[in-house]
Amino acid sequence: MMTPPGKLQAGDVIDQFRLKEKLHQGGMATLWDVEPLEGDAGHALIMKIPRIKGGEDPATIVGFEVEQMVMPMLKGPHVPRFLTKGDFIKQPYIVMEHIQGESLRPRLDKAPLPFEEVAEIGQRVAFALHELHKQHLVHLDIKPSNIMFRPTGEAVLVDFGLSRHAQLPDLLEEEFSLPMGTGPYMSPEQVQFIRNDPRSDLFALGVMLYHLTTGERPFGSPSSVSGLRKRLYTDPIPPRAHRADTPPWLQEVILRCLEVDPAKRYQTGAQLALDLQHPDQIPLSKRADHMAPRGSISSIRRWFKAMGAEPEAQGNATQHVEHSPIIMVAIATKASTPELDKKLLATVRRILQIEPGARLACVSVMKINRVGMDKLTDEEGNSLHVQQLVAIKHWARPLQQQLELDEHRLTFHVLEAPDTAHALVEFANKNQVDHIVMGARGNSALRRYLGSVSAQVVAEADCSVTVVRV
Repeated sequence: MMTPPGKLQAGDVIDQFRLKEKLHQGGMATLWDVEPLEGDAGHALIMKIPRIKGGEDPATIVGFEVEQMVMPMLKGPHVPRFLTKGDFIKQPYIVMEHIQGESLRPRLDKAPLPFEEVAEIGQRVAFALHELHKQHLVHLDIKPSNIMFRPTGEAVLVDFGLSRHAQLPDLLEEEFSLPMGTGPYMSPEQVQFIRNDPRSDLFALGVMLYHLTTGERPFGSPSSVSGLRKRLYTDPIPPRAHRADTPPWLQEVILRCLEVDPAKRYQTGAQLALDLQHPDQIPLSKRADHMAPRGSISSIRRWFKAMGAEPEAQGNATQHVEHSPIIMVAIATKASTPELDKKLLATVRRILQIEPGARLACVSVMKINRVGMDKLTDEEGNSLHVQQLVAIKHWARPLQQQLELDEHRLTFHVLEAPDTAHALVEFANKNQVDHIVMGARGNSALRRYLGSVSAQVVAEADCSVTVVRV
């Protein structure tokens, strides 16, 4: 017999778990600190129990069923570890890892936050979203109260009741005909009943970054479908109009996330995180200078377009991520040869032609000493770092010309490190690079004995590596 959540008390036993303390009671579920009756779980546990009294919104029940299906499918540090669940015949619940600490929600009360903090929060959440998208999931309810952080720094996403998993039936789409989500954070395509586009989560992250930067919500708090549809044709007030000292690069990032057309947003969380980690590399468009929304004539045109537009259904989240990789090309400016450069360029060009949604990071390493002073300028006093940066931009110029690469698809990085291979692998891991392309000179007995940079990268990198030889 199901026990109403309001009548449960500390000390009660549900299946093999004892309730210890009520942690939170929301409108849709109650959270309890629990302990197993036998054995040691190895970490703190919570039990989530839906609030089912009868007569409430049926979306509460369906959403809990969705979460029970989804959570066992998700792995990694960006989700609570799932333990077990209970059925609706006896007592529905989910037992999972207890993520200690508060959600991101209290930070909103302190907004506007320092820009560096906004960027750090953004890139951590973007990484978490990227990992979930690779696991076939679109969250569809990204907001500060659904984001927590581990002591080790990783963002953890919670509450998957509105999510869409490509390998599971979409119960919410089957049962309901209204847009599902939290009003201030819903993407335009969610308003139009599209539930399988991972870029919807990046729109919601853009709303959150806007709020943390300015202290204001870009679209207010609409409570009706007509109010939600305004974001299909109405621009948000640019962040710099609320907070004049907002850096142009941060406004560029936020407004790009908030584009109505998903194709004009960042295509993956990893691509967004790459920009937030390297703001000096962000190309600025007209978005960065806006101090007011576009005029009423533009809004009227977009209103007519939105009224008759039917959004195109997308593939699943994993397919979209796979077709929008981050490619890293390692460029040895001094140790290369014209023949090797030509072949390296041809290899990268083929990859970019196959994957039109890819981002390319051109990376070179300037070796420095582990101990002692380094010579950072040449005999004429010119910066060696700048010279190397100019060299890799020169290397990439044929790609830009031949493929007409959008400036948002290309970044340049000179790393200063004593160990070239380690620096390349660290950059790739930190920026969630999907594919490394690098050149290698001919073999020699000494290099085979000592090991080459390319061999080290192949051995240590977490992603695919293509080694190009002449």
